[in-house]
Amino acid sequence: MATLFVVDDDDAFREGLAETLSDLGHRVVQAVSGEAALDALRSGQQADCIFLDFRLPGLDGLGVLDELRGDAALQAIPVVMLTAHATSDNTIGAMRLGAFEHLTKPVGRADIAALLERVFCASQPLAARSDQASFAEASGSDRPRLLGVSEAARAVQKRLGRAAATDATVLVTGETGTGKEVAARVLHEASRRRDGPFVAVNCAAIPHELLESELFGHGKGAFTGAVAERSGRIVEANGGTLFLDEIGDMPPAMQAKLLRVLQDRQVTPLGTTRTVAVDVRVVAATHRDLNAMVGAGEFRQDLLYRLNVIPLQLPPLRERIADILPLAEHFLTAATKGTHRPMHLSAEAQRRLIGHPWPGNVRELKNAIDRVCSLAPGPTITGDDFAFLEGPSPADAQSALPADFADLSLPEAIERIERAMIVRALALANGNRADAARRLGISRQSLYTKLASLGLA
Repeated sequence: MATLFVVDDDDAFREGLAETLSDLGHRVVQAVSGEAALDALRSGQQADCIFLDFRLPGLDGLGVLDELRGDAALQAIPVVMLTAHATSDNTIGAMRLGAFEHLTKPVGRADIAALLERVFCASQPLAARSDQASFAEASGSDRPRLLGVSEAARAVQKRLGRAAATDATVLVTGETGTGKEVAARVLHEASRRRDGPFVAVNCAAIPHELLESELFGHGKGAFTGAVAERSGRIVEANGGTLFLDEIGDMPPAMQAKLLRVLQDRQVTPLGTTRTVAVDVRVVAATHRDLNAMVGAGEFRQDLLYRLNVIPLQLPPLRERIADILPLAEHFLTAATKGTHRPMHLSAEAQRRLIGHPWPGNVRELKNAIDRVCSLAPGPTITGDDFAFLEGPSPADAQSALPADFADLSLPEAIERIERAMIVRALALANGNRADAARRLGISRQSLYTKLASLGLA
């Protein structure tokens, strides 16, 4: 029997969760505020796991988590963050501070049981002590944010938050337009290097013969036109993050030199014999299959090992159906900000957006919203305003299936299809479950049962 803390100011939810945990055979201690929980823990109260709400009176959940991670006696306790309002910021912030998991309310009994099994069977590493400010939600901020509420998006946010607590090299992969540079910038802002520079280099946009000078710098007279010494982008990123976009387009000769930098953390400017020590975190990104390129002899395997310390795969938008409308509303708000011309999406326009396969992913969605905001005649954006979007073809419908769909068992495939259809129906119904059930052709009670069984409740 474990001793579990439940910290939440919502009496009904706190007592309901406490009852569930007690039914599962555990002793439960309740607290209505973060300060009360910290006082109890610091006075010697045992806790094997803490369920911690994000929004609390006084010190919020991230503040409590930060306090726990700064206390040598308490920092090893697994913490499960709970929130009814999951955002990219609070998800990434919680995982960066070492939360074991980040869940959205309500949480089903089966999910809690499975979570506790992971908590007590896994060897949870001690969270790194954080000297960083709490990464709280700042909705009006201009900081980069990796937006999304879907299961796929939240999985990315959680991994990104864990990666932000380290200096390990990260390899971001995904189709064009999925937001790889945004992910890199969010990672930088969430890390201890956020006060340092973020230097982005597109390896595909720079001619191969100039890439070495661009990255490593050069001495005066190193080549024709080198009239002055230049430090190079790697040195410019010292103390911060170097983002190497389209790393798959880097020529083989440069791959060998980059590998040396990753190994030795030193740079030799072109045309010189001196070395410059650098302290940079490298984040690389590509839409290409680097493993296939290694097999074809186009990419160094040893460099791939060095880059792929923490892999971060960004899912295409067609696999994030639940994110389409929230993203569209976000881009709509941004596009109309300061124009004194409020606009909104009609139900027909929303259906058009959800039904489009989005081969260009988030970038295509943003461009589509910007276009209709400029050209729509009135404040209501209709389906006809999105007539320039091509409807899904049979090929698009096939590509909308998960990449590993053919490898799934029949029950797994059925569950995947049910999940996608339910999420889509709820999005079309604006969250109205009765309407979603009608769209799916099932009873409301059947929908509730499926939501619970799929962990969507």
